[in-house]
Amino acid sequence: MSSTLTSEVSDDDARRTQLRVGRLTKAHGLKGAIKLELFTDDPGRRFVPGAVFSLQVPTESPWHGKTLELAELRWYNSHPVGFFVGVSDRTAAEGLAKAILWIDQDDAESPDEEDAWYDHQLAGLAVVRDGVTVGQVARIEHFPAQDLIIVKTPNGEVMVPFVKAIVASVDIEAGVVTVTPPNGLFEELPEEPAEVAEADSAADGDSTKD
Repeated sequence: MSSTLTSEVSDDDARRTQLRVGRLTKAHGLKGAIKLELFTDDPGRRFVPGAVFSLQVPTESPWHGKTLELAELRWYNSHPVGFFVGVSDRTAAEGLAKAILWIDQDDAESPDEEDAWYDHQLAGLAVVRDGVTVGQVARIEHFPAQDLIIVKTPNGEVMVPFVKAIVASVDIEAGVVTVTPPNGLFEELPEEPAEVAEADSAADGDSTKD
């Protein structure tokens, strides 16, 4: 599953969003090439020479606040590898490892990737498990490894990994996110009988040491 981060950019008075399309994983070779993890079903459209990406990197990174222009996308053993303007050696490529790539997209244009939504579409949706509402989507947090749905519940916020195994479906029209979380994600699990027995045994042992 994937989602997009909403931002407002002035462009002919049109509201625009940013769509997360990939992540740079590690340097490839000595000439500045970088392996890519793609978050788009249409790399032929998103990754064309001249495409410019906004970068999500730590604030201390020299790339923070900058953009990256694609020079060429190649495939090695069915794995995508990008060559970027201004990234000419392995050292520069290594400095971009784990950077997330975003592109601007018109807010009026629906995401064309399967299972892709804008953050603002998800915020406020009811979160349902086994037919029971357990909370409401507060926001989406984007991390290099995965996205998290932050769910507001009566007992506080719960971080739900935005993966198909846990987020079964998203129905924007119905206003519902259906989840199938593992036990314990939304509630505290009772102690196992064995654990209780071990605790009681330990307590009894302590009481006989006098």
